[in-house]
Amino acid sequence: MLQARERTGEISALMAELGRRARAAARPLAVASTDQKNKALAAMADALEASGAKILAANAVDMERGRAAGLSSALLDRLKLEQNRIAAMAEGIRAIAGLEDPVGKVIAEWDRPNGLHIERVRTPLGVIGVIYESRPNVTADAGALCLKASNAVILRGGSDSASSSAAIHACLVEGLRVAGLPEDAIQRVPVTDREAVGEMLQGLSGNLDVIVPRGGRSLVERVQNEARVPVFAHLEGICHLYVDRSAKLDMAVPLTVNAKMRRTGICGAAETLLVDRAAADTHLVPILEALAAAGCEILGDEGVRVRFPSAGPATEEDWRTEYLDAIISVRLVDGISAAIEHIETYSSHHTEAIIAEDSAAVGRFFNEIDSAILLHNASTQFADGGEFGMGAEIGIATGKMHARGPVGVEQLTSFKYRVRGAGQIRP
Repeated sequence: MLQARERTGEISALMAELGRRARAAARPLAVASTDQKNKALAAMADALEASGAKILAANAVDMERGRAAGLSSALLDRLKLEQNRIAAMAEGIRAIAGLEDPVGKVIAEWDRPNGLHIERVRTPLGVIGVIYESRPNVTADAGALCLKASNAVILRGGSDSASSSAAIHACLVEGLRVAGLPEDAIQRVPVTDREAVGEMLQGLSGNLDVIVPRGGRSLVERVQNEARVPVFAHLEGICHLYVDRSAKLDMAVPLTVNAKMRRTGICGAAETLLVDRAAADTHLVPILEALAAAGCEILGDEGVRVRFPSAGPATEEDWRTEYLDAIISVRLVDGISAAIEHIETYSSHHTEAIIAEDSAAVGRFFNEIDSAILLHNASTQFADGGEFGMGAEIGIATGKMHARGPVGVEQLTSFKYRVRGAGQIRP
């Protein structure tokens, strides 16, 4: 018991020190020039490419440990790095460097009758904590995005990706060093103890301004329930795809397969397929045959199973399930009204898509569904900051305060007001 207490005390002291160092780094970072930040980002991308062999070797250690621990195929896919994924990380960082610097941007200005000139100006949030699990690429994405927005960041990856994250983090620190920026601007928690997460959720004595969790339901629930600082997060990605009676079949088939099967373990993968009952005889079977041919297990309601007998039965729980696997629940609905009702009942308000040519149906879908991302005639797998032109994202937020949808560079800023006068006093 004494040893446990001593270990907890050590973790608390470690995390407090990380917080103090991050806050100290945030001050010079807030006034760093765009050129200096971009120089660091370019050096980070170069270091990632130059260190590819080291990163892959570190990832091999994580993968072996993951297999031994019995990680699911979906989690192993999230964990796995290949040369093309390392190249994608580097290109993502370069894309972030190419984005407009949001810090210092005047987003609104106006004059008052008394002569005061008022400006609303973007500023860094300060210090951001990112808590994530299997995805080692989050290390690069989060570090680069926070830097571009002049925020210091504390990264806490999961034990399953510890070796990979450490190797990637070393490349980020190299970039900071090359550009003459404080190396504490991007810190990595060097221990995997759960107590470290608890310390971050308490705010590190006021040194942490916001937390972004990236991971499974249990992690996000813990963060949302225990955090004493603001949180940008989504709990689940229960994403829907609705095929309207006006949908073109030759579009609906490949689009549905992509939405579900391109990568089944990401939060933007479609989990429930809704098909307009008026299109069941023409659209349903070709779509389900294509999904089955791609290796997808299909669970359907009674109407679906009559037309596609190989489908298993879908239960009430299936409409509420984020599979993150090659499984999809399918339901026939009576047009756009029933589709909207189902989505608003079961959605996690992450991403929904409609395949339709009827502009009225599309208009209702866009206007009446309250989710962070809505798509028309496009795969739900586009729910990604990189695909939105943000270079990368630090996560998807489904809350309604401050940030919603992909959290990119602009969403990692706040603002302040600058008021210029000429001696005015208030009567």
